[in-house]
Amino acid sequence: MAGDGQSGGIRDSGTGLGIAMADQGQGPTTPGMRPFGLNGAEEAQQFLAAIVECSEDAIYSMNLDGNITSWNSGCERLFGYTAEEAIGRPVNMIHARDRPDAELNILSRVRRGEKIDHYETLRRHKDGRLVDVSLSVSAIRGPDGAIMGASKVARDITERKRAAEQQALLLGEMRHRVKNLSAVIEALARQSRPRNEPAVDAFVDAFMGRVRALLATGELLLASPRRNVELRELLEKLVSPFVDHKGAERIVLKGPAVVVPERTAGNLALATHELATNAVKYGALKGPAGKVHVTWSFAPAKGKSRVEIDWRESGGETITDKPEHSGFGSRVIATALAGETDGVSEMHFARDGLHCRLQFTLNDSA
Repeated sequence: MAGDGQSGGIRDSGTGLGIAMADQGQGPTTPGMRPFGLNGAEEAQQFLAAIVECSEDAIYSMNLDGNITSWNSGCERLFGYTAEEAIGRPVNMIHARDRPDAELNILSRVRRGEKIDHYETLRRHKDGRLVDVSLSVSAIRGPDGAIMGASKVARDITERKRAAEQQALLLGEMRHRVKNLSAVIEALARQSRPRNEPAVDAFVDAFMGRVRALLATGELLLASPRRNVELRELLEKLVSPFVDHKGAERIVLKGPAVVVPERTAGNLALATHELATNAVKYGALKGPAGKVHVTWSFAPAKGKSRVEIDWRESGGETITDKPEHSGFGSRVIATALAGETDGVSEMHFARDGLHCRLQFTLNDSA
């Protein structure tokens, strides 16, 4: 509060620069210290010039003819030219040679008063090398509000780009190795099995299906820096092999955005694979008219979130009795979430199709 009972507010500094400055107010100050505030346009310009000059980012301006009118020390670090070398010269001296008209297009849009969204591009250093930069553009207006030119803030993102390219290369190599590993495992399994044994062939098929489900989940997790995956993306990846992409939609997924951690994703992968396999062999996807609806809900509460996934089949053969024996697949589904917090797996054999409910709790820090 100011000494007269009024709050120190925000006022136009009167500089014509479109900058609002804090009012000095009349409140008490530390002895020997002047109140923070700006007295007149000249001091405001000095204040802003100091901010620009001290910035780590490259900040420069140009008139509507595309000639450079200001150039801070960040520009010298990023582009190699001193202010004496740059000011007055066409700004296209720092443009990549294959993009000579880029600045003219930007200036035309600035002249028309259009908003220029932040973008990434290449700029040329004095020594000829290209630099990846992130750019933002603002119009410069005169005292009468007319557009006089444009200012730009450029940030060097070369290291970020290089790191992203390296990460993409490593992920590509990992995916390649994962696919090779899957092929090796399958070859070993099939070459080691006894011939003319249908039960063994069925076992190998089931085993490789589970391996592929886990490897597909691992591929998604590799692309995430935090080793987690979005639930919809995971389910889409897992049910994709069971869907005819040219036909009608047989498996419908619906639910809010939910991110699950690595261990939970692996457990869900096994359960989902078994449910889809059973739907093809015995359930809704065995015939041409059946469908599977997979829905999920997400309920946050006190630092934790309860997730419920509902797998519901319809349109298949009528179920008259619950299976007398539980196969390995059913046991996988029943125990898939046993290691999760409050994990529950329930299977109900209704007349119109299988209904499975999977529930677990996620910590918000997961």
